[in-house]
Amino acid sequence: MKTQLTQTQQKILDFIIDKKAEAKVPTLAEIAEHFGYRNRSTVQQHLQAIEKKGYIKRNPKISRGIELLTGDKFFIPRPVLGEVAAGNPLTIYPDAIETIELPTIARMPRDSFLLKVKGDSLKDAYIFSGDVVIVDPNLEPANGKIVVAILDDAAVVKRFFKRSKAIELHSENPEYEPIIIKKDYENFKLVGVVVGVYRNMNTNVETLHATSLPRQNG
Repeated sequence: MKTQLTQTQQKILDFIIDKKAEAKVPTLAEIAEHFGYRNRSTVQQHLQAIEKKGYIKRNPKISRGIELLTGDKFFIPRPVLGEVAAGNPLTIYPDAIETIELPTIARMPRDSFLLKVKGDSLKDAYIFSGDVVIVDPNLEPANGKIVVAILDDAAVVKRFFKRSKAIELHSENPEYEPIIIKKDYENFKLVGVVVGVYRNMNTNVETLHATSLPRQNG
């Protein structure tokens, strides 16, 4: 069993995973530039710690000599940053509340993050309480997309519709009424678009459903 990474080590490992998904393992210089380190020895220290914990293997004779050791099932730990409500609004916590083992084949977009769903208002969109959603903050939300938003300092996940005079956040459960927000309401902010859903099936098998979320008509 691997030792848990620190927050900084996890970010560096995530960067390596993302770069490898682009078919190019980063060099020490590229890692240093990405994280703003002036000295490559700082990167070396972090990589040594990550290697010692069993997540990578390095070949110092090769410029891009970092090999990922993600285990027999090819899962890697990713932080879950908080809970988001599919129902009544909930707070997003500033630090990770837990870690999940996300498949390495599940490439997370740049700057994306994970939130755990609580509530059943999206059950008809096949998003259930306990699921973890992948949120991309760089996508522009379009009508019908499922988004994460902050409403009165609390987080909700709903289907987004932009009307002429208001924003509507719809559930996928007939027990919940739409949330109507005036366009000039100051305590509303879109956080990002949901691009994937991760679910533990409680049978020691984890599955990832990415990007192809059910769309509501209208």
